[in-house]
Amino acid sequence: ADAILVAPASADFLARLTQGRADDLLSAICLASDVPLAMAPAMNTRMWQNAATQQNARTLLARGVLMLGPDEGEQACGETGAGRLQAPEVLLAGLAELFQSGVLSGKTVMVTAGPTREAVDAVRYLSNHSSGKMGFSVAEAAVEAGARVILVCGPVGLSTPDHLQRLNVVTAQEMFDTVMAHIQGVDIFIATAAVADYRPVEVATGKTKKKAERIQLELEPTPDILAEVKARFPRLFCVGFAAETESLDEYAQDKLQRKGVEMIAANWVGPAATDTEGAFGSDTNALRLFWKDGESELPLASKDKLARQLILQIAQLEEMQGQHTIDDDKVVSLPA
Repeated sequence: ADAILVAPASADFLARLTQGRADDLLSAICLASDVPLAMAPAMNTRMWQNAATQQNARTLLARGVLMLGPDEGEQACGETGAGRLQAPEVLLAGLAELFQSGVLSGKTVMVTAGPTREAVDAVRYLSNHSSGKMGFSVAEAAVEAGARVILVCGPVGLSTPDHLQRLNVVTAQEMFDTVMAHIQGVDIFIATAAVADYRPVEVATGKTKKKAERIQLELEPTPDILAEVKARFPRLFCVGFAAETESLDEYAQDKLQRKGVEMIAANWVGPAATDTEGAFGSDTNALRLFWKDGESELPLASKDKLARQLILQIAQLEEMQGQHTIDDDKVVSLPA
């Protein structure tokens, strides 16, 4: 789990959590977990106002436990006052605040996600197994971090996350054109999309009939979106993804150098991913991050949790490099 919400949280449970009790399943889970805890108190108004309950609530707040409510109003016992459980939609909104770090407040982030499709004829196309889940999770994590987010995605069956701009494309060329049309004003570019490296030179207008035992398909390279963005906007903070079936570290480091980007997030795919459950379409993944002067490993986790960790690392590195650039500018501007 990414967080634990106890709703309703009774006076008894608040007392048990304060004491660190672990003699039932719920209290044991809360005590043994390292994820954020949130309580939604619900009880008789006099129980809530009792000095012991109030002290327990203050103690839990001091330990970093989020208190959602209680609301005021008529209660099932017939009394009126503070102690009502908050409405489900209010609890969800409050729970979301646990992940709103604000580390990208004021920033504009563009994320590419999903596969592209390169037509062979009117029916068939070349593509890959990318589900787009990692890219969508990264986009959502950037929103939670306070950024304005533009999501450019290939054909995927995923619903649009809240509070971002989604731009749908199909081919690599369309993704390239869309990215370039909206890149102005972007502070961070995160290329998670699995863009096709090649496309057919000629595309049949109708359906190609099965006539010969073998046919030859001539392919040409598609635009290298990440490399072109970095070449045109060298000061833009760029993050690339590398999905590999072998030599993960070597290929990721090579991609970091060749494309001149600030970070590469690499993960295993195909047969090499079976041990980490990070296969295409999975809800989990593991990443190795590489940048100029360092590297980091994000162990197996849900893609949502992994995306939040990635965004935090990007925000920290972007801030460090941004400060370095400002210092360099000051040095250059000094008189001879």
